[in-house]
Amino acid sequence: MVRIAIIPVGGEAVRLRPLTAETSKAMVRFLNRPLIELSILHLARQGVDEFYFGVKGYYNYRDIYDYFREGRWFAEKYGVGIRVRYMPRVETRGNAEAVYATLMYYDIREPVLVIQGDNVFQLDVKDMYEFHRSKKAFITIALKEETGDLSEFGVAAIGEDMRILKFVEKPKRREDAPSNLVNTGIYLLSGDFKDFFNGEVGSKLYSEGRLDFGGDVIPAVIEAGLPVYGYTSRGYWFDVGTPERYLKAVQFLLRQLTPEELEAEEILPSIYAQGVSEQSKILKGKIAERIKKGAIKAEGHILLGRHVQLGDNVHIRDSVIDNYVVVGDNSTIEDSVVMDRSLIGRNVTIRRSIIGRHVYVKDGSVIEDSVVADNVVVGEEASLRRVKVWPHKTLEKGVRLEGFSLI
Repeated sequence: MVRIAIIPVGGEAVRLRPLTAETSKAMVRFLNRPLIELSILHLARQGVDEFYFGVKGYYNYRDIYDYFREGRWFAEKYGVGIRVRYMPRVETRGNAEAVYATLMYYDIREPVLVIQGDNVFQLDVKDMYEFHRSKKAFITIALKEETGDLSEFGVAAIGEDMRILKFVEKPKRREDAPSNLVNTGIYLLSGDFKDFFNGEVGSKLYSEGRLDFGGDVIPAVIEAGLPVYGYTSRGYWFDVGTPERYLKAVQFLLRQLTPEELEAEEILPSIYAQGVSEQSKILKGKIAERIKKGAIKAEGHILLGRHVQLGDNVHIRDSVIDNYVVVGDNSTIEDSVVMDRSLIGRNVTIRRSIIGRHVYVKDGSVIEDSVVADNVVVGEEASLRRVKVWPHKTLEKGVRLEGFSLI
């Protein structure tokens, strides 16, 4: 059985900016809670009870530690107990070194699951472990069939019995890919994995600072002849590393997850609202009644956070509205995410966009295909199309921006 997971979180998550300009990618709000919380809960419910963060960088450590601490609160919230620990504060040169430093510091000598901080997934841990054990694998990699573009993934070349022969990194053309099985970044490591770095191949990698799992360590392990196998995961998997993939994952999971998994009550078909306090129950009932009467137009799959306030003639479709958000009269939010404690004024239109935390969008503004980071003020009658706005910016009244990044 696997009871330990290590989560390396380093780098600056450039692809997800501006959401990650001042926030750890693992802690970006996703379905009204930190992104990594969904993965931890999914694993905890399968018996994984120790989680180690291999953290590098100021924002990563600050955000993750301030929220999770030692994880004692998790049992009260979810009914499953976990313990959260942290890699010692050392400068690592890749995600494999973050895992190695954690294994060494805590003297871990049992199978370990490695997951990524910007993924959401569904994985049968027991089944993967049984596969790993049956193959006597040194590393087992969770693979996922990908039917679309393969140019941003490592694609596995598989031999008999699912042994991995090599990876082709980011093939430019689909015909250059040896299969449609991509590396998910989920690894099951044998209990003696850290000993690899004491051998000739591993020590050379370490001395050269080549310590990325996908680019350095796994190719070297395969070349050294150690058994590396691919486990085909049948559950969903998303790399939430860009705003486009973030929204794609949100839309899928709104339709996939149960009310329990969303921490919500289905107040009307496909409309989910969070909150368990007496005041929350009253507010949820009022929203449901206003939707029935037509005072609020709600279409598709919707997740509403706690204490959300919706004005008259608000139109919401296939969107997530986080805790304490206020939406003014006659505003429209479609295929979008509005994070917690943001204020959306009257006659505002938001489509296919992500609005960060503590954002104030003033009356009459239009935001489409854009990403607005935390603590931004968007002036009245502004128009943003294909725009990225970094944190703490103030946009003037009537500004018109298209295909622009405001840094």
